[in-house]
Amino acid sequence: MSPAAAAPAPCDDRVRSFEDFARVHQFLLIAAGVPPSLHRRLYRKLADEVFDGGERFSVEPCEEGRQRRLVLASDTALGREADVFLVDHAWSFRLSDALKQLREVPGLAERMAALMCVDLDRKTEVEESDEQCSENGGGLEHVLQVVEKERIRIQESGSDFAAWLELEELGIDDDMLVALDLSANFPNLVALNLWGNKLQDPEKVMQEIGKCGRLKALWLNENPVLNQCTEKDVLDGLPELEIYNSHFTRKAREWALGFCGDMVGAENPCLSVGNISLDNIVTLDLSDRSIHKLPEVFSSSKLSSLSNLNIRGNPLDQMSGNDLFKLFSGFTQLQELEVDIPGPLGDSAITIIESLPNINLLNGVNALTIVENAKHVVDSALKPRVPEWSPEESLAERVIGAMWLYLMTYRLADEEKFDETPIWYVMDELGSAMRHSDDANFRISPFLFMPEGKLASAISYTILWPICDVHTGEECTRDFLFGIGEDKQRSARLTAWFHTPEKYFIQEFRKYEEQLQSTSICPIKEAPSTKSVRPSDGRPLRVFTDIPQVEEFLTRPEFVLTTDPKDADIIWAGMQIDSELKSSLGLTDQQYMNQFPFEACLVMKHHLADTIHRAWGSPEWLQPTYNLETHLSQLIGDYSVRKRDGKDNLWIMKPWNMARTIDTTVSGDLSAIIRLMETGPKICQKYIECPALFQGRKFDLRYIVLVRSICPLDILLCDVFWVRLANNQYTLEKTSLFEYETHFTVMNYNGRMNHMNTPEFVKAFEKEHQVKWLEIHESIRIMIRRVFESASAVHPEMQNSFCRAIYGVDVMLDDKFKPKILEVTYCPDCTRACQYDTQALVGSQGPIKGSDFFNTVFGCLFLDDLTNVSPL
Repeated sequence: MSPAAAAPAPCDDRVRSFEDFARVHQFLLIAAGVPPSLHRRLYRKLADEVFDGGERFSVEPCEEGRQRRLVLASDTALGREADVFLVDHAWSFRLSDALKQLREVPGLAERMAALMCVDLDRKTEVEESDEQCSENGGGLEHVLQVVEKERIRIQESGSDFAAWLELEELGIDDDMLVALDLSANFPNLVALNLWGNKLQDPEKVMQEIGKCGRLKALWLNENPVLNQCTEKDVLDGLPELEIYNSHFTRKAREWALGFCGDMVGAENPCLSVGNISLDNIVTLDLSDRSIHKLPEVFSSSKLSSLSNLNIRGNPLDQMSGNDLFKLFSGFTQLQELEVDIPGPLGDSAITIIESLPNINLLNGVNALTIVENAKHVVDSALKPRVPEWSPEESLAERVIGAMWLYLMTYRLADEEKFDETPIWYVMDELGSAMRHSDDANFRISPFLFMPEGKLASAISYTILWPICDVHTGEECTRDFLFGIGEDKQRSARLTAWFHTPEKYFIQEFRKYEEQLQSTSICPIKEAPSTKSVRPSDGRPLRVFTDIPQVEEFLTRPEFVLTTDPKDADIIWAGMQIDSELKSSLGLTDQQYMNQFPFEACLVMKHHLADTIHRAWGSPEWLQPTYNLETHLSQLIGDYSVRKRDGKDNLWIMKPWNMARTIDTTVSGDLSAIIRLMETGPKICQKYIECPALFQGRKFDLRYIVLVRSICPLDILLCDVFWVRLANNQYTLEKTSLFEYETHFTVMNYNGRMNHMNTPEFVKAFEKEHQVKWLEIHESIRIMIRRVFESASAVHPEMQNSFCRAIYGVDVMLDDKFKPKILEVTYCPDCTRACQYDTQALVGSQGPIKGSDFFNTVFGCLFLDDLTNVSPL
């Protein structure tokens, strides 16, 4: 959803009239897209708190009670933009507070669980099947009665009449099957359904069924015998079998096609092929038939009336794409086609449309829409995701798992402040029942009503209104991705709510993976030649800074502070200085600055990953990382492969350019990962699920890198680094993912910070894990060098001889003590560096005073003094 931006208002801007409302909320009304014709009606309903949706709509269960839908229930139709309705917010929260609120607010978990249909424990399919089996299975006598009744019916129809026996889930075992003597009682048995019985002995079963030599279809699904009986055994014993366990056999011909075209069935078994009129088939559903090669009788001459064909779920791997296109192009009447994309006809819906110009609907989507919107993967009949839970989960835990199918979001803002943390909310029962449609008939939007004219008085609602005529009994739908097209990965983002074509995303991931594996550079290592920049006349270098610690702790006599940036030799700023600001301050290109041009390639998280990928492909020191704005399909593919292979699937979402873990979330829920895109651009990175721990807690390491040149690369590492510790014991319990002090280590701004001197940490760490820290330290040094080599090779335009800078590099170790790069920070917070005295583990000898930190930094960058730093 778009952020809700409230207009500034004077103190006396209380809303007393429609004119007041329109003036105070003008920007909100525009942002929400409310038609002007509905503004006055909306005001009246907001002012009087009118919730009249219950009079016009009803909520009905669907998807076997796992979802609900909203239906127009009033006797009269609802015209386009004829009315606007208020929807209350049943639950609003910041993400970090979600679980706590569900556990502590009375009645909240119960209401949310009922709204999200996770409040009742449902029996598993197996349990239901067992119960049904027990109800239906009345022993041999009952089965004989069923068979005898069918035998009499067929006998009355004529001795040559074909038999179709439905004997599923009757508890039939091997001996009962023999006792039924099916071949004698039904000499023309053409189809036999034994689904869900108790057949076990393959020899006895095949001996008995093999007597039915005219059998065209056989179902043995969910019988124990399938564990020992191969498909070849069955086919060898039944020479005319065309369908086995719902799949086509290699002998499939007219009968199998007639069955899928509703020409053949229990009421019309059709023993003779001559009685099957394939030319009358208009709709043919061949989905999920395990077809490797279409039968020879599948031809335009035999199926001359075929208009609608479904071939989803078939490998068709014994036919080339060109042969299939050639075959289908002969069906001049074919207008609707359903096929896997990617699949046997390729991975592009547009290519299929271009190759089969007679097709009007592809996977239920209009061909013209596909071409106009450049949609490559299309499907109008996606299966919705429904919540899954285990009976032992609490209601609060179930809601956490289900809520991403229902949540909406907004972010508060006015002229003075932009709220960094988004608000998530669940609409009331009426609003939450609105399901998705690409052709929605309603539009909704969050709306803040400010009766006092100020943001502090705001009451949040969602408003909905019809965008086309809606008739009684019609489902009321909304577009979950309103305004988001394929240029913003619409098809991939629908995966948050629907089961989209997994095969397509896996294919996209494989292509991306191959691309990364084929990438690697060999950096040219030129010898750096950075020298001191101190003036030859010996005067001190003038420094302008807006950083209090530099003002306080830069005490070397070679430097002097100035308050006029125009007079400075060195500009050391905490804010980004762009060309416009540079011009307004009167700065020149001959002044040294602590910002390299294009340094975003390192300090913005999505650019850092891209820089490393372009330089090194996929090095082991960078966790799998995806820019959600451009590589969502590849992430979904990676996630799907991991899930299929039973691998861990926990990911961390980080905003491109926000510090202090703001809006950073850890989740293993694919819907959550995708929905979190709504609160701003993010990367999604594989979470280090098995990090090295210190006394059971997570930690990371902050290194300071001093950069004197990019090309050639001249970088140095401060001899001191700092450890940052989480406050809580580490756990992967699902509910712990909401605990900041368990999964995050930056405690300067959230939670209590427990400082630990680095030498003390290293000594204790070596003892705990029986490792040598110097070996770990050397691998970290190599990794940091590789990171900056990436920038030097991929973005040589960073080089500027009048730039010197320091960067914070955050590193984490996995449980094998291998380093992983987390992020690179511009102008890092050096509070602890200046505050604590410590001792280096390598390089420098003796104590290092915190108060000398910026003396060390400036001495290295501008005077070529290598005290307390080591070249990388």
